[in-house]
Amino acid sequence: MQKKIIYLDRDGVINEDFGYVYQIENFKFINSVFEACREFLKLGFEIIIVTNQSGIGRGYYTVEEFKTLSKYMLDEFKKEGIDILKIYFCPHNPEENCTCRKPKNGMILQSLNDFSIDLANSWLIGDKESDIECAKNGKIRNKVLINKDKETNSEFFVAKNLKDSLKYIKG
Repeated sequence: MQKKIIYLDRDGVINEDFGYVYQIENFKFINSVFEACREFLKLGFEIIIVTNQSGIGRGYYTVEEFKTLSKYMLDEFKKEGIDILKIYFCPHNPEENCTCRKPKNGMILQSLNDFSIDLANSWLIGDKESDIECAKNGKIRNKVLINKDKETNSEFFVAKNLKDSLKYIKG
């Protein structure tokens, strides 16, 4: 059976985006993230994280430091009863013109290679226009932009935070 996925961007959606977050002491979960993710699971979705990490390509931190932080994040989710299916990340800086960096769809394509996914009933939630473009490029029609200033339009919904996005996903 195909999986329904909630694709989540990391910085600005799961955690506060302070710019190049790679240390546990600087990783602050956004309020109600765990509550929203438990609701996604109750609705029959699984969760995949798709995140650009250009700080690796820029030499600000290493893949190992990213993996250490990711393990911490996954452990915190697990303590809250939430299993994250997988984390996909792009370690390149924008100038490398790779296929995995959002807004390109490389991370989405990789997830489709790894799992049987029902894209028609999946969602991508991000806080940047590049996340929405990634969803479009990856053929994910259900998109939510986390933004307090924009308004919902014909291409995507707008929510104040991850919990607020539930109103669209629940229908």
